[in-house]
Formats: sequence, C-alpha cells, structure tokens
Amino acid sequence: AENMPKENVERAIKRATDKDAADYKEVIYEGYGPNGIAVLVETATDNTNRTVANIRMYFNKCGGTLGNSGSVGFMFEHKCVFKFTAEGVDPEELELEMIAVGVDEFYVEEDGINVYAPYESFGAIQKWLDDQGYEIVSGESVRIPTDTKELTPEEREAVNKLIEHLEEDDDVTNVYTTMAESEEDDEE
Repeated sequence: AENMPKENVERAIKRATDKDAADYKEVIYEGYGPNGIAVLVETATDNTNRTVANIRMYFNKCGGTLGNSGSVGFMFEHKCVFKFTAEGVDPEELELEMIAVGVDEFYVEEDGINVYAPYESFGAIQKWLDDQGYEIVSGESVRIPTDTKELTPEEREAVNKLIEHLEEDDDVTNVYTTMAESEEDDEE
C-alpha cells in the first residue's frame, strides 16, 4: 500500500530476523544541501560511525554541508499522518470528533480520509481509529517543512542528486527537504 520497493522490504525483514542483528538506533542528521536547501535525514543504524561518515560524504560530494543537531530540525513540523476508510459516515461529524482526539487537518478524498496531527498524538489517534472500527490504510510519521524554497530546474537537479545518494544508503529511512515541490513532481 505504501509503494515501497520490494528490495527495501526484503532488506528490512532480513535485518530484523538476522540472528547476529545488533541494536539499531534511530539517529537524525541535519544539514544544508546545494542552494541553501535544509535537509533532514532519518536513519536506523547499528554503526553510527559508518552512518555519519557516509552521510557527511554525500553532503560534501553534492555541494552541501552536514550540520549540528538542531541546525535545521526547527524548520520541520513532526506530524503523524493517517489514511483510513469510513463508509457511510458524515464527514463533518467525524471531523469534529477527530479534532477532539487531536487532529489538526482533515481531508476527505476519493479513496479515503487523510488526517494530520502532532506526532505525539500518533498512539491516541491509532487507538481511537481502531476502537471506532475504521480500517487504517496507512499511518506514518512525517516531517513537513514550515517554509519551502523555489528552485530552478538546474538547482533542483543538484538537490535531487543529494537526495538520491542519501536514499540509496541502507541506513537511511527518510529524507526531508525544504525544497518546494515543482509541477513535474505533481505530475509523477
């Protein structure tokens, strides 16, 4: 449902079931990519020395700089996002109920309902949806930039090169930037 590549799923399963699996730590790296774009990288690693070296290399190779903890994190809101189905329910009534549970944003779409809330509400919202009997299609943590920066196609290409390098690393779980989405991104 999340359109995750099959190799990523298989790699994650192999890591989780590996008898020699070490303890994985979630570590967030922050920095600036080309053209002053803030980049926040979430990782899950069993070797922080290897991971920080790789992340620093990608930033340096692509014309960016790895920053200190907190250097760009304030530019992103940590939210939880749920998509679920609610057949035969009045959306306005449901929205009011969900606001009481902690939901900030509520969107009715053709294939279900999307809600956004502060990340701290993740467990409460998931439990509420389960208790109400709604089918949860997806639930995830996201970081949404509070401000974005428009770039030319050439500038976008430089930032996308950094994003590609980061996403290819086995330890990287998510990459977020302050780069504004382009019309080409909307068409994909």
